[in-house]
Amino acid sequence: MTVGADKNNLLEVEDLAVRFYTLRGTVHALEDVSFKLGQGESVGLVGETGCGKSLTARAILRIVSPPGKIIRGNIRFEDKQLLELSEREIRQIRGNQISMIMQEPKMSLNPSMRVGKQVAETLMIHDKSLGKRGAYAQAVDMLNAVSIPDPKHMAKRYPHELSGGMAQRIMIAMMLVTRPKLLIADEPTSALDVTIQAQIIDLINNLIDDIGSSVLMISHDLGVVAETCDRVIVMYAGSVAESGLVRDVMENPQHPYTQGLLRTLPDAIDPGQPLYSIKGTVPNLMDEPLGCRFAPRCPQATDRCSSQKPPVYDVGPGHQVACFLHEATSPVAGTSVGVQL
Repeated sequence: MTVGADKNNLLEVEDLAVRFYTLRGTVHALEDVSFKLGQGESVGLVGETGCGKSLTARAILRIVSPPGKIIRGNIRFEDKQLLELSEREIRQIRGNQISMIMQEPKMSLNPSMRVGKQVAETLMIHDKSLGKRGAYAQAVDMLNAVSIPDPKHMAKRYPHELSGGMAQRIMIAMMLVTRPKLLIADEPTSALDVTIQAQIIDLINNLIDDIGSSVLMISHDLGVVAETCDRVIVMYAGSVAESGLVRDVMENPQHPYTQGLLRTLPDAIDPGQPLYSIKGTVPNLMDEPLGCRFAPRCPQATDRCSSQKPPVYDVGPGHQVACFLHEATSPVAGTSVGVQL
């Protein structure tokens, strides 16, 4: 989907493609992923497990692990082309101007270091003039800001001494202590019970409003995205199927995959009826699909869908969908060419 150069956009991802070169063959993990995120905006990235949401985030931060490789695209953050920066330059942005809350916080925290010191270390890495005492004091203040009781005492604990919800709060504190311009939250509530999930979402929303950061919220939970985001991007098998305002996409989905995804929600099922599921399975990305990646599972697919990749159509203000069903009624969105890497 097309991304135009706009000074109001904090982040622009354009024609991003990622491959994994394995002994069994090449996995076409991401293909032509494009979207934009404005200053102070919250955007949700949704889709089934394995659709490329987290990989997209890792590509933005340039932490795609081998044998993965970004082979094409542009990623512009403010006035910087992130894919053109040296490793030293990207480190000044990673964890400072762009922070990421990882999945499974206990796996991301250092088990041998007290949590207060871990939060303080984040500050010291990006501000060499800040002493240990000053950084530690700011770390304790941040623990208080994320509603951790008795933050001075909790700062002295190790990750294994914390509950899942408390560890997630520590991770949020660590990622927000530098007051980043962009926060990427990768499934921040996936391992928590419903009550704690609501608390964490409220906490993130309140802190973001205070700091003024933009947010890229990655989730398979459409309810979380509806509560926290201004716009939503629906991904399927490593590509973008639909994007638009949360209200427009939720109330008037235009891609068959988005329609199927919304039908799987429990609230969409009549009492006593079985839960809906999308038939079929996600395609094997080892063999690059020639046409629409959703075609093998789409109830409205034609022969053309299996042989040609659909362009992106504008179906409303800021609402775009990659599906031939809109060819006769909607104009094609502008196209652009990414940088070969």
